[in-house]
Amino acid sequence: MTGGPDSVNIRRPFFACLLCFAMVTHWEVAEAAAQDATDPGAIDRVATGQEANDRETIDQEDMITIRGGSYTPLFRGSAGFQLLSVKSFLLDRYAVSNYQYNVFTRRNPKWNKNNIKAVFSDSNYLKHFPSAAIGESAQSPVTNVSWFSARAYCKSLDKRLPSLDEWEFVARASDTEFDGSKNPQYRRKILEWYSRPASEKLPNVRDTEANYWGVHGMHGVVWELVNDFNTALVTGESRGDSQLEQQLFCGAGAVSSADPGDYAAFMRYALRSSYQATYTMESLGFRCA
Repeated sequence: MTGGPDSVNIRRPFFACLLCFAMVTHWEVAEAAAQDATDPGAIDRVATGQEANDRETIDQEDMITIRGGSYTPLFRGSAGFQLLSVKSFLLDRYAVSNYQYNVFTRRNPKWNKNNIKAVFSDSNYLKHFPSAAIGESAQSPVTNVSWFSARAYCKSLDKRLPSLDEWEFVARASDTEFDGSKNPQYRRKILEWYSRPASEKLPNVRDTEANYWGVHGMHGVVWELVNDFNTALVTGESRGDSQLEQQLFCGAGAVSSADPGDYAAFMRYALRSSYQATYTMESLGFRCA
């Protein structure tokens, strides 16, 4: 993705109508998804530097090879519903943890919560981080990070944020199938995850559930950033984009979607449509590709 905050195209009335479809069809899921996924005070203990260093760390090279394939995006473009090709790529096995991100900010002080510039993040950046070493939530997924800071983290490791298509391609997988999106039991499981009340403490990333590819925590832990989040509802053709936007108003979203019953996907696309690159959320984290 290129450009800064000005490139983020926010269509608030359009977003409201898109979101209303998911909320009306499954209100409890939408309501739960809107809650914070973690308590701002989750990291409530401060450890010494040595204790933090002694904690189990996660190998930065611990990545999974995702074999390429194709999938149908949730919304159709001007040419209708078409399969999109996804090339093979590497994806982090786990979401980035508080410990890993804390190491990054120490090595790159400009991304420390006391130094970050307003152009790169809002005022809630890393608000859950203590002033000293990370405590008992060291291996929980990091949240309260912006798109700019997440991209900088991945770049520091010669990685990048996954694209929307790559993330959705992997997210289709259940624990036994590379595409579990049509499996009623798997869908029900995801909806149950989304409808859970916010937990006081996010789990250790290693303790999250693995899917068919061996990627952990794709659902039910935190929302995750993608590199091209602001193209979630853009086809690349201006005329087609205008038509797409008109089709997605309120109930029309169901007719214009490849799968009207995929409520979880509606929630993800709605979130991306309203997001700006400087936003931070207590329920939004990331992983690298």
